[in-house]
Amino acid sequence: MLRNVAVIALDPVATFELGVLCEVFGTDRTDDGFPDYRFHLCTADGKPIRTRSGFGLIPHADLSPVEDADLVAVPAAHTIGAPIPEAVLDALRRADERGAYVLSVCSGAFVLGAAGLLDGRACTTHWRYADALARMYPEADVRCDALYVQDGNLLTGAGTSAGIDACLHLVRQEHGSALATKLARRMVVPPHRDGGQSQYIEAPIPRTPDAPTLEPVLSWLINHLDQQLTVDDLAGRAHMAPRTFARRFRAETGTTPHDWITNQRVLLARRLLEETELAVEAVATRAGFGDGATLRHHFGRRVGATPHAYRATFRDRTPTDRQASPVG
Repeated sequence: MLRNVAVIALDPVATFELGVLCEVFGTDRTDDGFPDYRFHLCTADGKPIRTRSGFGLIPHADLSPVEDADLVAVPAAHTIGAPIPEAVLDALRRADERGAYVLSVCSGAFVLGAAGLLDGRACTTHWRYADALARMYPEADVRCDALYVQDGNLLTGAGTSAGIDACLHLVRQEHGSALATKLARRMVVPPHRDGGQSQYIEAPIPRTPDAPTLEPVLSWLINHLDQQLTVDDLAGRAHMAPRTFARRFRAETGTTPHDWITNQRVLLARRLLEETELAVEAVATRAGFGDGATLRHHFGRRVGATPHAYRATFRDRTPTDRQASPVG
């Protein structure tokens, strides 16, 4: 259960990446129905450290809170390859062994690698560092173009804002889509970018009267996911040739129309399973999958559970639990 969060900061810690973890897990929003996390900023010896921005930070504690944390997170920090205190590596290994979530943001993945946690597991980091991560830890399965990757209890986020995506993914997994979307709205960030979405977004195509942004089409799609639409249909709505539309779609979203729509349909199905009493076949129709078998196929691949099991996980909790307690 995700109640205790410990962030291990190494000197000099990256300000933004640390701030992401503090914003998601260290900000008290219980008055608005968000979970009440016990949050600790830890350093190896409990002493102040520097940030990359030049100012200092006073932590809550040494590594003691890591021992019973449900989530242990490591933001980007010191120079890659620099020595890491053995106490930090041991604490991470113990957290992993007892099944706690272990999360890194950006180059924090190198700390997990030094602890041996990436061996035989899928992971990612900022695209600038992906080759170095693969060289230093050849047993790791480095996904160089992913925004974030989850392998069991291990989560790794790519550079900077992708750390937000990884954290929201964990919130969604533990507390449900509605709360994750509500949190994203509070943070004024996109509620969901799939982990497999490429870091390598193509260079923007200049907007002209003949080639406007696809945002109006995407907004329309969100409200018409129940319709069966082809790329030709969408290209027509955008007043583009299909090949031009497909190219612009990838440039603006980092993925294909089919994959993007499927992700949005799965998200809608999750909300319907959490918030309504609709039968699975009705959810499939409302979300645009057509039938239960297709829904179960895509839902299983992207969520890792059947629709029935997913609904049962959330329905087994009391209303109070749904606001304040994670999925067990």
